[in-house]
Amino acid sequence: MAFPSRAEYERLIYTLPSISPWIEQSTLHFYTTSATGGTVRGIVHCQGGLELRVNEVIDFARGLLLDYSYSVYVGDERLYWYDPQPHPDDPTLSSTHPHHKHIPPDIRHHRVPAPGISFTHPNLPFLIREIEERLKKTQLNGGGGDGRNTHIHHGQ
Repeated sequence: MAFPSRAEYERLIYTLPSISPWIEQSTLHFYTTSATGGTVRGIVHCQGGLELRVNEVIDFARGLLLDYSYSVYVGDERLYWYDPQPHPDDPTLSSTHPHHKHIPPDIRHHRVPAPGISFTHPNLPFLIREIEERLKKTQLNGGGGDGRNTHIHHGQ
């Protein structure tokens, strides 16, 4: 799948709450930084108090995300995050290099491959599906609905 045009991507971020009943509100905003580029920043507020905090740098002329960070929080607690910081000395991450996910325990140093994340296609649909699955599992397990006790690894 090719990266969408700027107009298509803006439509995605501004209509995000309509693609999932789990999304309560979104403050995502596209900021133009050049004739062909921009950044997306903001928070997608989901049920159970889950927040997806988004920061993306996009080059539409090249059809690429140049950089990103995605973090999922409940309140002040960061549950996990994705980033493309290379870790060439960690062979367990080579399958999705440089994309990876930080997960508990020892969240700063515990990294797993991130097969659903890419520089060449929008990551938001994958991230929203991941949060939906987390919330569904929490509800099925009788959790409080905030997804704290359900860890989804390897982009599942």
